[in-house]
Amino acid sequence: MHQDQQQSLFQARIIASIAATILSLACGTNYVYSAWAPQFAERLKLSSTESNLIGLAGNLGMYTLGMPIGIFVDHRGPRPAVLGGAIFMLFGYFPLHQAYHRGSGSVMLMCLFSYMTGLGGCMAFAAAVKTSALNWPNHRGTATAFPLAAFGLSAFFFSFIGAVFFPGDPSAFLELLAWGTFGLTFGSFFFLKVHHEQAEYEAVPASDETPSIPSTDPQQLRAGSSDEPKPYRSSRAEDEPGMLTNSSSNSTYTRTSTNTNTNTITSSHAPAVASSSTAPADAPDRTGSHGISFAPEFGLVVAPENPEDLEVGETSPLISRPGQPPLENSDINSGGPHHVDIRGLALVRSVSFWHLFVIMAILAGVGLMTINNIGNDAKALWKHYDKNVTDEFLVHRQQMHVSTLSICSFLGRLLSGVGSDFLVNKLHVSRLWCLVVACAVFIFAQVCALNIENPQLLGLVSGPSGLAYGFLFGVSPSLVAEMFGVRGLSQNWGFLTMAPVISSNIFNIFYGKIYDQHSVVGPDGERFCSVGLECYRSAYWVTLISCCAGTGITLWAIRHRHNKYLRAMDKGDEED
Repeated sequence: MHQDQQQSLFQARIIASIAATILSLACGTNYVYSAWAPQFAERLKLSSTESNLIGLAGNLGMYTLGMPIGIFVDHRGPRPAVLGGAIFMLFGYFPLHQAYHRGSGSVMLMCLFSYMTGLGGCMAFAAAVKTSALNWPNHRGTATAFPLAAFGLSAFFFSFIGAVFFPGDPSAFLELLAWGTFGLTFGSFFFLKVHHEQAEYEAVPASDETPSIPSTDPQQLRAGSSDEPKPYRSSRAEDEPGMLTNSSSNSTYTRTSTNTNTNTITSSHAPAVASSSTAPADAPDRTGSHGISFAPEFGLVVAPENPEDLEVGETSPLISRPGQPPLENSDINSGGPHHVDIRGLALVRSVSFWHLFVIMAILAGVGLMTINNIGNDAKALWKHYDKNVTDEFLVHRQQMHVSTLSICSFLGRLLSGVGSDFLVNKLHVSRLWCLVVACAVFIFAQVCALNIENPQLLGLVSGPSGLAYGFLFGVSPSLVAEMFGVRGLSQNWGFLTMAPVISSNIFNIFYGKIYDQHSVVGPDGERFCSVGLECYRSAYWVTLISCCAGTGITLWAIRHRHNKYLRAMDKGDEED
């Protein structure tokens, strides 16, 4: 019976993961902007700065409301956000399609519609990541890597379909984006569910040696009322699966031990925001008999993830199940991502969070500048390289570079998610080293952008930029969950994704100003730049310096967490 339950649970989680991955394909369409932006600006006679503002609006939609959307997903569950995302993306892309078809439109309104596309993608994607993180608590890096990778592959997916079925037709391509994003998101809604493992408990015999545990949680009382195994069933409780409940967000756990080695866990209501630094004084030493069990907030070594670990939103078992290790070995207070719960003001006071925030701001801003403007890079180089180049050829080359960015972003997200799990579980080092790799690849891309004049070599800019951007976003959700807990993952991740808002504005507007300075306006109002690399070269000097600064901050963050770990070890030795 137990094997059948596990098999049913596994199949249900696989279906939900597939739905999350398909859903994520619709959420990253802001990164396909370069495939249609140059022709859109040309038809509506927009300057490079105005075109960048429209692209920026989509990025702002993706990032500015990340935190409130995360709070919404944490408290209402993932599925309502999926429906909202589908509607926003449809009503964002379709008016842009109509504006191109008419050949006119207000820049402010187009910015609003672009913002809606980003907002819709943010809502649906937050739901996909949250569902994956909850369904696979012991393989979170790998589980979230698939929707993250699909998000990065979104631009390639749509640009490939556009190139095959609507070559050289931006109007039809925008209509494809409108209905395609809506269809993928709405279709995935019916399969995107959080499936918790049904807890099984043993009856606790009343005796002098095993004190009874008073409980005010009716769910907990029901769960502990029978020692019979409960069959797996899909979560269809009154609360949407994945929601924060009073029992899951307002309790911290302490452990007591008797002389007969009988352990109990008491649940005491406490504020929802709690960090390991506020652990009770009688909490056991985190050093086991065979060494240190290092808490994840130090980032260097973490305790092995227990396959039978508690799951978010489920009541905690009163005693271990048959065949499980005793509770004293399960290290409930170890501060693992299921039990750490840092958010709100506690998050703002965390130095580690601000390290991540600054790194994300710098690197994501650099990546978004290239993502939004690789089409302009290609257009400038080809116009200078071949005076007779056709618009249809340019559209094809732009879509090729967007596809290159997207595929490399997909690979980066997948490699960093799975690779970060390998770093932590096998090599016992911090996931932050994935960010060092991202910095190095970004620097290589900026150096190439500063020197490449032959447009046939521009793939050395688009490819590494996508790979580095994928590394950045592939590992970041796992870092957030590991350091600050999975219960507030959506809102904490949403807070972190606000980081690129300012930096991407600065980099993209600066690029637009540089490009416009080297552009000339034709008699019919069209703008073009024919000086090749000089059209945008100055912008990449700024991003190169920024990448070097980001590398230094990342290494500083690793050192900070290492020193924090050493202080914790010294403190543990003193207590011994």
